[in-house]
Amino acid sequence: MSAQRPLTIAAIPADGVGTEVVDATRTALAELARRGPEPFEITWREFPWGSRYYAEHGRMMPEDGLDRLRDMDAIFFGAVGWPTVPDHISLWGLRLAICQGFDQWANIRPVRFLPGVRSPLRGTQGAQGSGLDWVVIRENSEGEYAGLGGRNLAARGPGHEVAVQSALFTETGCERIMRYAFDLARTRARPKVTGVTKSNAQQYGMVLWDEVFDRVAADYPDVEAERVLVDAMAARFVLQPESLSVVVASNLHADILSDLGSALAGSLGVAASANLNPERRFPSMFEPVHGSAPDIAGQGVADPIGAFGSAALMLDHLGLPAAAAALEDAIARTTGAGVLTPDLGGGATTDEVTKALIDRM
Repeated sequence: MSAQRPLTIAAIPADGVGTEVVDATRTALAELARRGPEPFEITWREFPWGSRYYAEHGRMMPEDGLDRLRDMDAIFFGAVGWPTVPDHISLWGLRLAICQGFDQWANIRPVRFLPGVRSPLRGTQGAQGSGLDWVVIRENSEGEYAGLGGRNLAARGPGHEVAVQSALFTETGCERIMRYAFDLARTRARPKVTGVTKSNAQQYGMVLWDEVFDRVAADYPDVEAERVLVDAMAARFVLQPESLSVVVASNLHADILSDLGSALAGSLGVAASANLNPERRFPSMFEPVHGSAPDIAGQGVADPIGAFGSAALMLDHLGLPAAAAALEDAIARTTGAGVLTPDLGGGATTDEVTKALIDRM
């Protein structure tokens, strides 16, 4: 995609610290556009959707919300969720509605060990000599989050309600996310894909997942491939992280594993993500992983690093690789200088981290 024309990006700060980190990111991108390695211009369109909107309108976004977003070059999302709204309503009413409505089937979650950020992994101090760097590719359109099922109270009487939650696996959905993972692996220093499964217990969906993985792997003889059960994979994240390069997993498995990876890298506050429609038929959405964090919302101490990293993914997707690399470099030099928010053991505010990052562009 050419970035020569002005970019129109939807900002959906949504709830809690989402508003704070989106504001910080807009400030940082304005400076990057002004003095960075390649010129670009962003026109922001802000949409005040989220739990506060729900309190006023009974829904997380308007009925024509997707139509309003459809012509955007990208969507930058803050965080969703607030104690006054049940989590399944806030998630399905906004974030998942956008992801599924725009077929953003590839969720990219890099696990990046930043300098100056202490990891719980023994002997690891950020990127300084750790050599740890992997990315989780999450199937983002079906699987365990397909939304299939229901509840029935009448079937067996009071106290015996039945709830059924079904996972959906299609050959098309499995194949496209796996080919995305193998194509990405070819660009990395270690061309390797680890497929996560649970086919020993889930004999239909996960067996299809495995069969498609093996078939796709055969088309990439230059890429090392392996399959690992999800419980063993959780252990490997902790005990053998150096064995990882690209990890591809179903919607639920990747959601859990990627959060584990972010915690091992120091904090969910530094975790970036992209929800991509790789065919570019619809806008893609970029968001930090950390959530709305009601306990610290409004205190000015939210970690903006995950949002900055998500903005770097967005710039790269929009055809601005040099700007993306400059932002990633500024992130590393900021944490490396010890400018850290409380989630990372520091005492810096959101504004102080943002200023430090701008100074290092």
